Amino acid sequence: MDFVTFLQQSTNAVSLGALYALFALGYSLVFSILGVLNLAHSAVFMWGAFFGLIALDQWHLPPWLAFIFASCAAGLVSVSLEYVAFRPLRKRNAARIAQLISSIGAALLLVNIAQLLYNQIYNASDAYYPRNIQLLPFIPSETVVVGSVSIAPIRLVILVIALVMMLVLQYLVTSTRTGQQMRAVAFNQRTAALLSINVNQIYVFTFLIAGMLAGAAGMLYGMAFLNVSPFVGGNVSLIGLTAIVLGGMGSIQGAVLGSFIVAGLQIASTAAGGSSYRDAIVFFLLFVVLIIRPQGILGQPEQTRA
Repeated sequence: MDFVTFLQQSTNAVSLGALYALFALGYSLVFSILGVLNLAHSAVFMWGAFFGLIALDQWHLPPWLAFIFASCAAGLVSVSLEYVAFRPLRKRNAARIAQLISSIGAALLLVNIAQLLYNQIYNASDAYYPRNIQLLPFIPSETVVVGSVSIAPIRLVILVIALVMMLVLQYLVTSTRTGQQMRAVAFNQRTAALLSINVNQIYVFTFLIAGMLAGAAGMLYGMAFLNVSPFVGGNVSLIGLTAIVLGGMGSIQGAVLGSFIVAGLQIASTAAGGSSYRDAIVFFLLFVVLIIRPQGILGQPEQTRA
């Protein structure tokens, strides 16, 4: 691989890793608070892409406004999951496996609803984003050539937005009163309640933030790859799960690190001519990490983390 090709593929890997990181952060955030994986997170991602498409293609909103709408609407979908799929089971002290299965059922329901809407609106099972969307006014919509490296502006947009949202989330969790309450609930729900923390409110807020991250990632994914469908969250779901396990379950930094490692492996294997087995390489790495270091690269060996 020559130097120019290396730079080109590195650019692609960084933007793809940022996209994966947005999705994986929502996964990790809910897991760190509830201690259970929300497998409907991929459906929220898909709905974020769908909301963004509707806002752009049907309502003709400006791209920046469509992005805000997609993120907020996906956040509300995520909150509805907390009320419907998780809270009733939690009130009955149901096992975590029951909540996991409930999230799978909720994901299937959301995907089926999306299928009906796709068929009704587009008379097809998928749809396409408009090309060359200028999400940020100071970034051009056409491909930019720097030296011999071609850079799609949307990849720069993905990187900028992802970095900003990651920094905001990090500040929220580590430096605000709400973040302290979230970490207290993650450590022990009963202790947090005794400290007058509204545990249910923290759960709702957590799902809202996770859903907004997934919605943002969904619309950015649609803008980058154009084609979206009710099943677009399937592959991303496995990638996000791999990223948080690889980086460390419940760790914000670990989710980001794992996402960039996964994206780098995918791009490298594709550049080497192995696009047909690029996911197999990633999952093999996941298998190795689970055997050698089950808590992930930046994870802690304790089962409960604040």
